[in-house]
Parts: sequence; C-alpha cells; structure tokens
Amino acid sequence: MAIITVDHLRKTYGARVAVEDVSFSVEEGEVFGIVGRNGAGKTTTVECVAGLRTPTAGTIDLDVGLGPASGADLKEQVGVQLQECSLPDKIRVGEALSLYASFYRRPADWRALAAEAGLDLRASFATLSGGQRQRLSVALALVGSPRVAILDELTTGLDPQARRETWELVARIRQRGVTVLLVTHFMEEVERLCDRVAVISRGRVRAVDTPAGLVARAGGEQRLVFRTDRPLTDEQVTALRALPEVTSATVKGAVEGAVKGAVMGAVGSAAGGSALGSTAGSTADGGEVVVAGDGDLLSAVMAVLPASLMRGLRMERTTLDDAFLALTEPSHGPSYGPSPEPARSVSQEES
Repeated sequence: MAIITVDHLRKTYGARVAVEDVSFSVEEGEVFGIVGRNGAGKTTTVECVAGLRTPTAGTIDLDVGLGPASGADLKEQVGVQLQECSLPDKIRVGEALSLYASFYRRPADWRALAAEAGLDLRASFATLSGGQRQRLSVALALVGSPRVAILDELTTGLDPQARRETWELVARIRQRGVTVLLVTHFMEEVERLCDRVAVISRGRVRAVDTPAGLVARAGGEQRLVFRTDRPLTDEQVTALRALPEVTSATVKGAVEGAVKGAVMGAVGSAAGGSALGSTAGSTADGGEVVVAGDGDLLSAVMAVLPASLMRGLRMERTTLDDAFLALTEPSHGPSYGPSPEPARSVSQEES
C-alpha cells in the first residue's frame, strides 16, 4: 500500500522552475531513494512532501491513517532530517532531544533514541563529530514517533566509518516499520539501503526502479578485458563472437598494428628478408580485447582462448553509477517510470 503518492508535482519561484513534473509513490515500510545531480530538484521535492514548501501545482497524498487531518496532525507523522544539523554549541544532546520531544503529543522515548544512535546525553553539540551530529539529527527527526522519515543528504561529508554507522541506524529505523524517503548522492548508499529509487534530472523523474533494475536498464552485462601477448587470429575472433554467452567482441589497436605490420613488411622486403610483424589475418600484437556478454563469460572465453595468451585480465560490470550517469546525461531522451522533474530550489537545493 502506498503511504506517499506524489502526482505531477511542480514548484516554481517566479520564473525559476525548481520542479517541473514529478510523480512517484512510496510503499509503506520501504526505503525509497531519490537521486539526481546537483540542482535536480531533489530537496525541493522532499520539502514539498514534508509540508515545508507549498507546491505550485500537483498533489501530494500521505496515507498515514489520520483521515481529514490538520497540518499539525500530519507533521507529527512525518519526521525530517535536513542537510545539516545546526543547534546551539552549548546545548547538550539530552537537552535537545527533551526539547524536541516536548513539541509532540506522543513522543518516543528520547533516551532510548539516544542510546540507539550511540549518543552521550551529556555531550554538548559543539563536541560532537560530523557523524554524531548526523545521528543526532536523525534522532530528532524520530522523536515524534513518525510513520515517515525524510532523510536528506544523510551522510554527505562523513568518513567511511561514520557513514556505515549511520547506515546501520537507518536499517534499524526501517526494522521498526518506519517508511524512509532518502535523498542521497552515494550509489553505494542506494544499493545498501534502498528498496526502490527515483532518478531525477532537470526536474523530471527519469526512472523509478529497484537498484538492480536500474543497472539492468543500463545494459547490465559483463565485460571481460585483457591484452594479448601475441595477435589473435581471425579464427579466434570469430570463435569468440560465436559463443552464446558473448554479445560482442572487439579488439582495440588493430588499426595501429596493421599499419605497423605494413611498414615492417615493406622494410623487410626492401632488405631481402621476411615481412616481420605482418598482421595479415590477425589482430594487432598487444592489442586490448573487450568481450561483452552474460552468464559464465570467463569460462566460455577461456574455452576458446588459451590462458597463456591473456594478460592483465579483468572483469568489469555495469554499475549503478553507470546507470545514474546514463539517465541524467544532459542529452537524455524520454523519461522512464511514473513521471518527470527540473532545476533547483531557492534555499537548500544543492542536492
């Protein structure tokens, strides 16, 4: 069941279009990611969902079981962690959580939240590390016992250890049944945490899918890359291309090798010798071979080429980064998925 439904959201500031046309739905209990280049409209979108900004057009429905709820009722069901947590330097963790808890009619146990986030109640805000500040920000977003948590650029600027600790906190939030709307720049974060993700570019949704689904759309095949110690024959190249696991096989450097062979052949003939380095009927010596395909590609290739021929062997795969870049290129064509989006918000739309 969808707990958030965004339908043709549009947000403008005068002549500036921040969000062009965004539609997506979020299922209850899932972690739903929103990714896009800087200025794509991600933060503006989630600020509209959170009720922090009023859409210019379109609708946002939050099915949080309140019926015809007031704005105050609704905001108790949506916790928000914005891009940066800013509190007075001298305020202590326990004081901040206690203060925020007082804003809600049915707050969570803020002491338990602090313990879950690994925070010392007596520590002042000024003494907290970047990771601790972000975890405090998440705890403050959860102190009202919301059904939906919006987390914006949660781990930007954190070191790898702090980032992983924050991911673990998000995983625990999800286990409690809270629906999470996560804005991020990190594809590893998307793969680790998100059930589905919307890719936003220039104010429009380009795709909504699982992380694995996005990779598959981008052509989730494998690429086997290696260099040759001696030329591949035409027969070997033909055998590679005939393998059922192989979709393409190309050799880089063949043109240069052919030219070299022709020159060396001419020199050898002029000297009355043999045509050294001739590449007739073969690829260039030392050329790079790229074999693309699926299944057990490595075993298939090694069945037709001797291992002694290959050096610098490496296996490459299409990644979520590749899919993201393909979907957000300025020249990207038609949208995929429920809808579309635009540029950037006035205040914080750096995401």
